[in-house]
Parts: sequence; C-alpha cells; structure tokens
Amino acid sequence: MKTVFMGTPDFALAALKALHSKHDVVCVYTQPPRPSGRGHKLTPSPVHQYALENNIPVRCPATFKPQEEKDAFRNLQADVAIVAAYGLLLPKACLNAFRYGCINIHGSLLPRWRGAAPIQRAIMAGDQETGITLMQMDAGMDTGDMLMKQKFPIEKKDTAGSVFEKMARLSGNVLLSGLDLLEKGELLPEKQPQEGITYAAKIAKEEGLISFDMPAAELDCKIRALLPWPGAWFYYKGERISVLEAEPVEIEHSNQPGTLCKEMIVSCKTGGLKLKILRRDGKKALPVEEFLRGFDLPEGTLLNAAI
Repeated sequence: MKTVFMGTPDFALAALKALHSKHDVVCVYTQPPRPSGRGHKLTPSPVHQYALENNIPVRCPATFKPQEEKDAFRNLQADVAIVAAYGLLLPKACLNAFRYGCINIHGSLLPRWRGAAPIQRAIMAGDQETGITLMQMDAGMDTGDMLMKQKFPIEKKDTAGSVFEKMARLSGNVLLSGLDLLEKGELLPEKQPQEGITYAAKIAKEEGLISFDMPAAELDCKIRALLPWPGAWFYYKGERISVLEAEPVEIEHSNQPGTLCKEMIVSCKTGGLKLKILRRDGKKALPVEEFLRGFDLPEGTLLNAAI
C-alpha cells in the first residue's frame, strides 16, 4: 500500500519500521526538531531520524490550519495515513484525504483511556490489562470506530516505561495484520460503546510530588505510572528524594502518614510503602541499603510531601 506515517517518539518508531518493511512510505510527518542535551542542540525526533536515514521525505508542519498544508497532504495521494503519538490534531480535510482515511495506533483498549496519557493513567488506576486499538480517526478525541484490538496484562512491577516498550513491540505486528485485513476488505469497523468511557489527561510534572496520605497500593501504582517521567519524589529537609521502586506492604501499627518506620517502610493512609530504590537529585539511583550509607533517614522521620 502507498502510505503516509505520522508520529514522533520511540513508540511510533517501532510502528514506522514495521510499516516500512512491507509498504511504501511516501512521506513521514513528525514534530519539528527540539532543543536537547546540555548544548540545547536541535535534535530530530526518533521518527524523523529514521526517515532521514532511509531517504523518506519528511514534513514538520507546526499546524495544519494553512490551506497549503492540507493541499500538500492530499497531494501525496496515499491509500492510508498511519498515526501514532504524532502530537497534532488533524483537520477533517486530512482525515478524509485518502482512500482508507487515517488509522490511529492508540495505546489503550478503547473506549477506556481516550486522550493523551493512556499508558500512565491505566497503571495509575490499577488496571490489570491494557493493549492497542487500531482506530479509524474522526474529528473527535479518540472517538472513531475500532478496527482491531490486541490486549496484554499489566504486571505488578510494570512501569509506564516497561508497558511503553511492550506496546511498541506489539504495535508493528498489530499494524501489519490490520493492514493485511484492510486490503482484503476484512477489517470491519466497530462503534465504540458508550459504557466504560474514561479520559487519560496529559501528565503534569507536578503529579510527581508524593503524598503519603493515600492507600499504599494506590501510591505504588502512581509511582510506577510516573516512571520514567516525571518520576515520583518526596522532600526531606528541603532535599528532593526520588522513589524509583517501592512495594506496598501490610503494617501492624497505624502512624501518621509519611512516618518512616522500621525496614524503610513509610506509613500511608492505609498500609505501608517499603522503599526499595531511591535517588538524590544529581546522584545515581541506589538500592535503599546503599543509599543509607551516605544519607541518614532515621526511623520516626516524617517525610512530608512539601519542602
């Protein structure tokens, strides 16, 4: 098939590689290069870099509002556009430009977790499974007809990063299977049910600030959902301490939430959170035993979710 690919991060790169292995990718759309690193050098996205290395034309419009952008898109005369974590809204003129329209690779089992951060919100909510939905894009926010689904479990130790990697590996196979069925006329659209709709709001950096005044099991989900970005942290004597791994446990005594108990267990609203891997700003992440060799966190300390 003659295709256009629209995406930006590593998640989208896996799908682009799969698409390019079997179909003709006539153009890649991606976000413009962004400043990166200490020198703030403009750096192409992973998708952009792959396209350059494989001599695929690249376009990086800031918006599709100008008529010339809509015309340039339509003039590609592709069969279908594949969209994966692109970052721009597509106008109706683009959604209807090609024979098979625009198909989105969405990182949830729709209609659950429509929106910007489906992986993080699924983990944060304690969902036991997630997956990929191929969706026929329409003018709404992830409201289009479902074309194909592939689910997999969220394990107890999964973070947003690990689920992201699983989903990226899965996306290429799901996409190619879906396109094979599409060409055969066997990919049948299914309306999204009105029951079970939830929205995955974009993650804000401020969400990483830990409050221990919540159940330990929920706090564990939140910490895992925010890794690798923005991470989760608490403050102790004005210093920010990031929590990279923890485990909810049962505790016998109820202390004020945020109280550090024996064995590096922090009292929560219900239960306790056993701290396992910590990091000071600018330092390496360390198992808690090594962390304590250079930093004193005595039993009975109150860890506050504020400076």
